[in-house]
Amino acid sequence: MMRFYFTLNSIVICLLTVFCNLNSYAQNYGLGFASHEAHQDKRTTLDLTSEKDLCFSGNFDISFELSFVPHRNVYFGYILRIIENDKNNYDLVYNTAKDHFNVIVGDSLSGVNYNIPRTNLYNKWNKIRVRFDVEKQSLSVISNNKTYTQKNIAIKKNGCYKIVFGANKCERFETTDIPPMKIRNVVVYDKGSIEYNWPLNEVSGNYAFDIIKNKKSAVSNPQWQTALHSNWNSTAPLTVNGIASVAFNNKKEQIYIVAADTVYTYSVGKSSWSKNQTRVAMNLNQGNRSFYNELDNSLYNYFMGREAVAKYNFDNGSWSKNFPTGDVTGYWHSNKMFCKNDSSLYIFGGYGYLLYKNEVKKYTFNTNTWDSIKYKGDFFTPRYLAGLGATANGDTAYILGGYGSTSGEQILNPRNLYDMMRFTVKDQTFRKLFELKIKSEDFALANSLVIDGKHNVYYGLIFPRNKYNSTLQLIRGSLKDPSYQVLGSAIPYAFHDVHSFADLYYCKKSNKFIAVTLLRGDDNKTVVRMFTLLGPPYFGSDKLLANSNKNTWYIALAALCLLAGVAVLVYHQRKKAKQKALLTPSAYNSGESVSVDSDLQLNEMELAEHSETKSAATPQFKNAILLFGDLQVFDSEGNSITKLFTPLIKELFLLLLLHSVKLGRGVSSDKLNEMFWFDKSEKSARNNRSVAIVKLKSLLEKLEHCKLSKDSGYWMIEIDYHHFYVDYHSYLNIINNRKRIDDNQIQHLSSIVQRGSFLSTSEYEWLDIFKSEISNDIINTYLHFLQMPEHHNDPEFLIKIASYILNIDPVNEEAMILKCRSFVTLGKHSLAKSTFEVFTKAYKNMYGNSFDKDFHSVLEKGNVVI
Repeated sequence: MMRFYFTLNSIVICLLTVFCNLNSYAQNYGLGFASHEAHQDKRTTLDLTSEKDLCFSGNFDISFELSFVPHRNVYFGYILRIIENDKNNYDLVYNTAKDHFNVIVGDSLSGVNYNIPRTNLYNKWNKIRVRFDVEKQSLSVISNNKTYTQKNIAIKKNGCYKIVFGANKCERFETTDIPPMKIRNVVVYDKGSIEYNWPLNEVSGNYAFDIIKNKKSAVSNPQWQTALHSNWNSTAPLTVNGIASVAFNNKKEQIYIVAADTVYTYSVGKSSWSKNQTRVAMNLNQGNRSFYNELDNSLYNYFMGREAVAKYNFDNGSWSKNFPTGDVTGYWHSNKMFCKNDSSLYIFGGYGYLLYKNEVKKYTFNTNTWDSIKYKGDFFTPRYLAGLGATANGDTAYILGGYGSTSGEQILNPRNLYDMMRFTVKDQTFRKLFELKIKSEDFALANSLVIDGKHNVYYGLIFPRNKYNSTLQLIRGSLKDPSYQVLGSAIPYAFHDVHSFADLYYCKKSNKFIAVTLLRGDDNKTVVRMFTLLGPPYFGSDKLLANSNKNTWYIALAALCLLAGVAVLVYHQRKKAKQKALLTPSAYNSGESVSVDSDLQLNEMELAEHSETKSAATPQFKNAILLFGDLQVFDSEGNSITKLFTPLIKELFLLLLLHSVKLGRGVSSDKLNEMFWFDKSEKSARNNRSVAIVKLKSLLEKLEHCKLSKDSGYWMIEIDYHHFYVDYHSYLNIINNRKRIDDNQIQHLSSIVQRGSFLSTSEYEWLDIFKSEISNDIINTYLHFLQMPEHHNDPEFLIKIASYILNIDPVNEEAMILKCRSFVTLGKHSLAKSTFEVFTKAYKNMYGNSFDKDFHSVLEKGNVVI
């Protein structure tokens, strides 16, 4: 058995190694096309046939993925032009007047016209396939799983074709009218087989390369989207009078620079500056800050220390009050959050007069009053240079890192901080969520974090505070654990402590991150620099293999690994089946019904083996749903009905099942409409939902003791667990009673999770929170179990449990140390060393830094945490 798992792990590592060396298509942003916003000679062309026309003797297809760039004035134009034998043209055109895609044959409109909903066209990738059927003399377009066909078209049987996306400079067929679009994953099929494949994942250059035959295609005026998602673009610097500050208008996507005599406005959508002269110069003291209140659509400047606030009037260019001159704040680089629920601005921390602050101040706009918040919870270390991000309503703040000291005094051991603190307005409580593990150069953060609540991640800018000629780098981290990634591209940043300031904003409509830096000089002027990055950021390699034909070898190697893996698995499955035939009770061989009771001492590994090993004499289990590993559903006859679930019905089924099993409540009809049919009218959404519910009900009718109901007013899946087995339900029973867990239950848990990670092939945004909680709960349960004294003298058992933890979390330091020590106790020093080396490689890959302990130090008794 150990040899089998070693072989299986080797196969998995082999496949991962192979596919990690391939170009990554998960973050393929494609090729952007300069359109009507650019002069005709600056518009983009992708010519697949720049070297030689493509010739076909029979049917051929061209497929690609398309997305439009939002917020442009003109969308009319040619997407694709196909020229047959330099004589006949076939065009796919977008007609703005009717929001239609049309196919043009020669000089005439064909009967092929269709539309793509704007919400999908601007926000998603839409796959389009153009099919030339020589035998039937027809041309079809397949979009959104619908086929539109024009018959009676004279397509040559042995034709040669020019294939051009965007602007076309071919003689007699020249056109410069193209929509603002993005294209990726262009595939050409010859008689149903893939002939060429252009991912369009290049970063730079004027050529795109096919990954099958390395065919080179010319690109003019390219806008490689990966570069726009990985490299910051700078605007021209702006020099203003006074000690300036910056504010952000999220709704209008505008940046305000408040200077002594002028308020400057940068429009992100238009990429342009405007300015509004101030009637009376403002006394902007050292440490002043600005803020835009979206509730009253007003710009404010405030000065901490005097708790002074002034409001700006754009109509007459005046401030509501002026501040006394000569003040210097004691709250440099403090953080702020606006709470919409109480219309208040919350100020956190800061530095001044040799003291770091951990105060929380509150300014209420409705009453123009200041208050000090008496918070509770975990200790909030006095700090400045931290990053703060807030939820959409501003009722929760996430504060990351900074620089400060426990006492608040600069003279007493100040240091960089890396804790993630959460502050909730409702109960005025701080909670420490986790602490980053920093293995490289220390860093502080720009003032703001961007919170993506949908995916539970944050974005921030980090920089080393001990350098003047410094750089800002974007990071993306989890709100649930210490993991984070660093963007390769850097922003130049002259950091001069209180003379400098940096901030980060995100514009949802424009889909751009905006970084702003301020540097005040001795001449009382401030230099403003602004940088933009298209979202979502690309955190992969900034150099992709654009013109390598080595992919063929990688694919061949992957195929060999896969075939070897299949051969090994089949061999062991057959071997197990023979053993089971000799050892399995007669009930399995007699064809009798086997009901699965969650209270029975049933081993889930046996369930998985019986589910996967099917023979005429041994039926599968009946009435069972397995969620660990890949989804498997078995009906009352013991047949797998998993393949009957279409993608939509599968997601609907899982959504209802998990909410029913874990939470004991279902999902409302309104919530289903919002998740699955948000782009439909209320009537259309209701009709689509009814059809989907009917399909799901018909599938569940194949199961006994499992049905779909709406008795509570919510859609639920009701299950009788005494006669129906759900591995997730058994798992929850164990996890929820972890304080009383024993050896049998830990083996029971292990047999469940060894099938694989939870719904390993299912990727839905709403599912992420379930997966994250399951991983955390499994690890916590194992760690709790290991704390029991009776297990400390059983090294083989400790190795087994540590391996379970490392399968879920490969960089769990406690489990690695435990496993290494246990191997050493057994005298297996080479296995201990191998365990340590595997861990350090995984650590390096995840964090980008080397593990800070050597092998001998982890074996010292003082390093064990468990």
